[in-house]
Amino acid sequence: MTSRFTELSVDSHDPERLAAFWCEVLDYKVIDRGEDMVEIGSWEPTVEGVRAGRMPPTLVFVQVPEGKTLKNRLHLDVSPIDAGTEDEVTRLLGLGATRADVGQGPDRSWVVMADPEGNEFCVLRSLAP
Repeated sequence: MTSRFTELSVDSHDPERLAAFWCEVLDYKVIDRGEDMVEIGSWEPTVEGVRAGRMPPTLVFVQVPEGKTLKNRLHLDVSPIDAGTEDEVTRLLGLGATRADVGQGPDRSWVVMADPEGNEFCVLRSLAP
C-alpha cells in the first residue's frame, strides 16, 4: 500500500489572486474552482494518471479568515528554466512578489522572496541552457 503527493494546499485571503500569481510564476493553469478555493496545475489529474506514475502535485489555494503571522514551515523552491536567476527575480518582482529576509544572510546562491500574501519561496539556480 502506498500514497501519492497530489496537492499542496495554501491558506489565503484571496485564492483567485494568489492562483493567478502562481499560474504566471509556474506556467500553470486553473484546473478547478469551487467555493472559496482554486486549484492550479500543469496537468489535469486523473485517478489513472496518479496511479500510473509520479505526476507533479497541484496547488490548491483555500480561503481562510486569518492572515499569515510567522515564517512558513514549508515553502516552494523554483528554478528558472529559460533565464538567469536575477532575471527571474526581476520578473517575479513585476508580478507582485517581494524580496524577503528570513535570516538567510547575504552570501547565499538563492533568493528568498514572498508571494503577494507573504508566503516565502526561494528562487534557486537557473536551469537555463
